[in-house]
Amino acid sequence: MEIGAITGYVDVAQVVLYVFWAFFFVLIYYLHTENKREGYPLESDHLDPARRKKINGLTHLPAPKIFRMMDGSIIKAPDPARADRRPLAAQATANTGGSTIAPTGEPMLAEIGPGSYAERANTPDMTFEGAPKLVPMRVATDFHVEERDPDPRGMTVLGADGQAAGTITDIWVDRGEFVIRFLEMAVAGTEGRRALLPIAMVVVDGKKRTVSVAALLSNQFAGIPALANPDQVTRLEEEKIYGYLGAGTLYATRRRAEPLV
Repeated sequence: MEIGAITGYVDVAQVVLYVFWAFFFVLIYYLHTENKREGYPLESDHLDPARRKKINGLTHLPAPKIFRMMDGSIIKAPDPARADRRPLAAQATANTGGSTIAPTGEPMLAEIGPGSYAERANTPDMTFEGAPKLVPMRVATDFHVEERDPDPRGMTVLGADGQAAGTITDIWVDRGEFVIRFLEMAVAGTEGRRALLPIAMVVVDGKKRTVSVAALLSNQFAGIPALANPDQVTRLEEEKIYGYLGAGTLYATRRRAEPLV
């Protein structure tokens, strides 16, 4: 027999090749399984959460890994118990699978499309020191507005209709990344009502002393989700605020939801 031959039909090179194929198959299977720690099991797109079908795919779900968070809480992945079970205030526009959906009732509160949001934990994001990360400057007294930049406090808030909706009262900063996250406003026509505006969705005009918000009309600012604690915002409250202003980009007026042509 030739050098390396085990039998007349099998040699070492063949065995090594077969072992490599087996190893590679197991590796691909393992990686594909580990890839299902987030977002699985998949669910069908039925509007009724109780009628959605679970889809695991070709491989099984991996055994849950336990992640111990800095605040002492525990997160499992995958964790089917964390699946979104909120009923959708929407109806299908056609009787075919995968068809688009339209809101029912008040579109600004339907929580679909640009108004959708994730159910994050209803606790504030924390710094490494254990303090709330997003706070107003009345709490983060070591922050200040650079003198060459316009200070939005005291500026008038304008809606998409050009009408005054309130006045900016404070600036919310991220103590972990040292950036502005929100502007706090006193909503006009309400008794002590405050609301947060994401800084990415406003335009500050230092010369005109105005803060323009294209997503909402002046009479819609009172609908911005309120905070349970006036000096901190939870991750779920952040999501709801972004969801409400996101809904305004499409549903604030009937014309925004209609085709251009």
